[in-house]
Amino acid sequence: MRVENADMPLAKERDAPVVIAHRGASALRPEHTIASYRKAIEDGADFIEPDLVITRDGVLVARHENEISGTTDVAARPAFAARKTTRVIDNERVTGWFTEDFTLAELKTLRAKERIPRNRPANIRYDGQFDIPTLQEVIALAQRMSALTGRTIGIYPETKHPSHFRSIGLPLEERLVEQLHAAGYKGRHAPVYIQSFEVANLKEIRAMTALPLVQLLAAAGQPEDFRRAGDARGYRDIASTAGLREVATYADAIGPAKEMVIGRDGSGRLGVPSSLVRDAHAAGLRVHPYTFRPENPFLPLDLRGADPASPSQRGDLGKELAAYLAAGVDGFFTDDAAEGRAAVEAFRRK
Repeated sequence: MRVENADMPLAKERDAPVVIAHRGASALRPEHTIASYRKAIEDGADFIEPDLVITRDGVLVARHENEISGTTDVAARPAFAARKTTRVIDNERVTGWFTEDFTLAELKTLRAKERIPRNRPANIRYDGQFDIPTLQEVIALAQRMSALTGRTIGIYPETKHPSHFRSIGLPLEERLVEQLHAAGYKGRHAPVYIQSFEVANLKEIRAMTALPLVQLLAAAGQPEDFRRAGDARGYRDIASTAGLREVATYADAIGPAKEMVIGRDGSGRLGVPSSLVRDAHAAGLRVHPYTFRPENPFLPLDLRGADPASPSQRGDLGKELAAYLAAGVDGFFTDDAAEGRAAVEAFRRK
């Protein structure tokens, strides 16, 4: 596949801190559903994020993991009981039901449910209402809502477990690039970012397209492709000044765990910024940390609500976001796009 160099218009919001709807408005609707993505767009998201896995018949669908018992009602479906199995995914044993064992038609019979009901009990009322969307359906929504709102709604797809899927003969990369190009997303200014926690597949994608790419960084551990290749380097090595210069040879941005940008002190309160944003900008990379969630367990201790032990009470997400915007991030992943939009607008007014 040749590299596509034609440019399509860039969303003007890309030059300001961008709000990336993490799995849609997943604090308000079950994640990775059309309803979740639509809510996020209505709440002001610049990008919607579909994590991509694949079906047995080669269709890209939006799920956070290829194991789907936590986000669908598959475990309650007698017709699929025999498909429960155990696999090693990224060097971990996982038991459940996997998208690669289902055709798209079979997956479409399942219904989504809230993944973390203890944190988001209000979302339980939506259980059973929505199906599993395909990448094509997510693209169609973004383009339809762009026309409807007059804003360019970008998409921010992640290739999940790419080494695993390649090892079973279902590689994600070429399918993804072909689908994006066919939908009109071409060139380095297109309102798209393709992200991955692995490195080799991003380099492979770079040879196929000029679309913007994002190297995701976990706070610990190493990329799965490094592990398989016997490469001892980890995410912290990639986040070094030398590592970031290497990332800049194939990617346009990094997506670090938020603790890599601003850690927490010994008491669990929000700490001070690291040098990561400065180092990444020096290498020519944008910085989009993840994931900003409104509920107490996901917030620094000093920004939690009146009952810090409550798993579902909301705290001061806006203040957390303000600290990261002040640290110079170029955007962020959030489960609540309305909070994210409010934080960006407040930052712009300063």
